[in-house]
Amino acid sequence: MESHLVAVLEIGSTGIRLIVAEILSGGEWRIMDRAAQPVALGRDVFTSGELSRESLLECLAVLQNYRELLAGWGIADKDIHLIATSALRVARNRDVFIDRVRQETGFNLSIVEGIEENRLMYLAVRFALKQDLPLFWRANSMIIEIGGGSTEIMLLRRGQMVAAHSIRLGTIIIDQRSRLGASIGLSHERYLNESIRNTAGQLNAELDLAHVRTFVVAGSDARLAADHAGRQLNENCRIIDRKDFIEFAGRVRNYSIEECVQKLQISYAEAEGLIPGILVLKLFFEQTGASQMVVPLVSIREGYLLDLALGVDSELQEEFFSQIIASAVNLGRKFHYDEPHSRHVANHCMTLFDALAKEHGMNRRHRMMLETAAILHDIGMFIKGSGHHKHGHYIVANSEVFGLHRDELDIIADVIRYHRGDPPSQTDLEYITLQREERILVLKMASILRVADALDRGHSQQIKTISVERRSETVALHTDRVYDLSLEQMGIEEKADLFQDVFGYKVILS
Repeated sequence: MESHLVAVLEIGSTGIRLIVAEILSGGEWRIMDRAAQPVALGRDVFTSGELSRESLLECLAVLQNYRELLAGWGIADKDIHLIATSALRVARNRDVFIDRVRQETGFNLSIVEGIEENRLMYLAVRFALKQDLPLFWRANSMIIEIGGGSTEIMLLRRGQMVAAHSIRLGTIIIDQRSRLGASIGLSHERYLNESIRNTAGQLNAELDLAHVRTFVVAGSDARLAADHAGRQLNENCRIIDRKDFIEFAGRVRNYSIEECVQKLQISYAEAEGLIPGILVLKLFFEQTGASQMVVPLVSIREGYLLDLALGVDSELQEEFFSQIIASAVNLGRKFHYDEPHSRHVANHCMTLFDALAKEHGMNRRHRMMLETAAILHDIGMFIKGSGHHKHGHYIVANSEVFGLHRDELDIIADVIRYHRGDPPSQTDLEYITLQREERILVLKMASILRVADALDRGHSQQIKTISVERRSETVALHTDRVYDLSLEQMGIEEKADLFQDVFGYKVILS
């Protein structure tokens, strides 16, 4: 069986962690080595906004040690993956840090954005649960991970993604704000209660947390709680009954940092954020209707490994794309969009995309992005019908959709911007700031979306299906012609010019 070694290093808010794994053929892998070194990056960044010289040097020293460890394993540079999360994500001097790391260690550092962190965590949780918790796929679920600088939250309705958020609420930030609150007479727990209540109120607008039956918690705090109060579900997952977790939280909340170190056998750096993390989990847990806390013994490092091991796994990719579309649908519902029309237009887009694959040359991920744009193309109607393409651009550009990077959301927002009205011009700032390849994607997707939208100009879904015939100078769209097509013909006349400019074909509806 073919195999090769890889390493994933993660720079977090409280330390730098390493996994060495052997990736086998068929998408399987096994952990060969682990290492962790505490580094208080978050204390710097969340206090001053940047990494201090001392922390930078400490990070470089740890990474140099890891470089020597990896050399002993004989891992090639191309198989070493260094990522960083919330602390470096917001550090003003992160570019300088990335350059220093590359110059002094040879590692190429990638910053994981919040929505990408959600994706990797979803992969890791999915792997850990396997099929041993069928309730996760049948009932409403919440996945949460509390880090030093941010809290990642995913909401699922019967296994389908409702929303994903990266919230600037982490254990280090909580501790700092609680100290500030104490100086003005605001108690630690009152601050946490108000913060969680406000966050829960926003989440309830997307999914009633009282109806959540599966409460899935990742992260070191939850793993520690599972060690002391949980039981095993499988080799990668533990379960804590609600009563047992609340009892554990009640006991730990009265510990000092020194008592946490002594009684729980953890490092001082871990102990500093433990009590805020446990209390936040307790408060979120109590917002849900779950009877148990599910604790996967995984992190985004395992999610990254899974990504590497599976590569382009078609089944996993299709499931993941379906979760992206489900998240987009729920964003549309949040803004009361015309769902039958949007889904109908999306279906026409997919028919056109598949039939014209040779002409447009886009890949499967681009197909998903076009479907997302079609789902959300009229979302701006929530603000106002006039200029709704511009309003839709604003909403999508300032929203989160599970599984989509920020640059992908920017492309989708631009496709929505140009699904009607004037085509892109050199005076449109959002468009001209895109890379050339991205501008071409916007043109291709917007031109297809315009045609698909024209086929349901009356929002009545009269044209159920179409077939596409490519001719020398035209693309003919055939229907069964059992109804009057005059409205759709008018729509094609109005909106197909961009398609002709981009692909060179005149669109004919018959």
